[in-house]
Amino acid sequence: LPAIRRHAEATAEAGSMINGRIVDSYSNVQTLKLFSADGDDRYIRSGFDIYLDALRPFTRRLTGVRMALTTLSGVMITTIASFAIYLWVEGSITVGAVAFTLSLVLRLNMLLGRVMMQLNGILRNLGVLENSKALISQPLGLIDAPEAKELIVAGGRIDVKNVTFHYGKGAGVLDGIDLVVRPGEKVGLVGPSGAGKTTLANLILRLYDLEGGKILIDGQDIAQVTQNSLRANIGVVSQDTALFHRSLRDNIKLGMPDATEAQVIAAARKAEAHEFITGLRDNRERTGYEAYVGERGVKLSGGQRQRVAIARVFLKDAPILILDEATSALDSDIEAAIQENLARLMKDKTVIAIAHRLSTIAALDRLVVLDGGRIVEQGTHDELVALDGLYARLWKRQSGGFLFNEESVLEETRPAE
Repeated sequence: LPAIRRHAEATAEAGSMINGRIVDSYSNVQTLKLFSADGDDRYIRSGFDIYLDALRPFTRRLTGVRMALTTLSGVMITTIASFAIYLWVEGSITVGAVAFTLSLVLRLNMLLGRVMMQLNGILRNLGVLENSKALISQPLGLIDAPEAKELIVAGGRIDVKNVTFHYGKGAGVLDGIDLVVRPGEKVGLVGPSGAGKTTLANLILRLYDLEGGKILIDGQDIAQVTQNSLRANIGVVSQDTALFHRSLRDNIKLGMPDATEAQVIAAARKAEAHEFITGLRDNRERTGYEAYVGERGVKLSGGQRQRVAIARVFLKDAPILILDEATSALDSDIEAAIQENLARLMKDKTVIAIAHRLSTIAALDRLVVLDGGRIVEQGTHDELVALDGLYARLWKRQSGGFLFNEESVLEETRPAE
């Protein structure tokens, strides 16, 4: 059994690997086509080779066990039948007793066959069970404190006190962040990629435990309140919009499962999603809000997925909002329409908005500039432009062109005389 167990675990691991490779290739088939790699099956073929190399010794072991049990069964039948016939010849038992004995042996043989089938199934799934046990037995990464209380949000003040977070590494990401967001204040987080903007938002949501410092909401340490009550009071639109393979209605109601149909439609209208939702039809002829969106919303465009995510926030109507590139996948007309509704939603709420496109957050009450895991500047848009620091450089680059100046390019491409 120990040898079979080892081979079963290796086979299960190889099976998971090949399934992952197939799903990975299928999920990214468009990327494979763009790079003319859709006909290259070496990645999957090599996975099958690894799987077969693990399967063969496991199958040989199972076959050996099956043959041993079959041989044992045959020997048992032959021995008992021979002994019964011998006793009958000797006159010790009657013909009826012989028939009964043989019938009983055959029944036992059938029972043994069923036991063999069940044992074969158990041995085949032994590796899967071992892998599942290892996964299930892992301790939870984040747990509520023993005496955790429900978060009560009165005004929505957020205090970030000397927060340090390095994703378990020695340095980097966030180092000694101090930030106060007053009740009802709209704050934008700005900075280059990797500056720690999204990480700070995730820490406020307590998706990770702090490595140093504290975060308070209305004076309550988020480490001492329940995670459910914390996140129930925060509405989030993230840059990576995730939808479930459920109906549009269920996706919008995610943060408010008891919402009425009228509330769902009203939220969709505010997110400029109602019109495209009513025109949807899935492959099972479900339409509108009943239509399924596919795994991770693959049946919708990026802009449509983002509008569904924004509809969730409108419906949830939480006192604190975190908007991480909330309108990055939308065209200008749709974005302008949603911004008007978002402005009404943000009234009297505490808002933290993250954006690389500075024009979308320039009008907020305060902008906080992060770089290298630290706050390097903060103030209004006009104050930061006048400061002529990092924010001013980012603003000038975005307002003056993408990566180059048009005249310099024309000069470089002008033919030599």
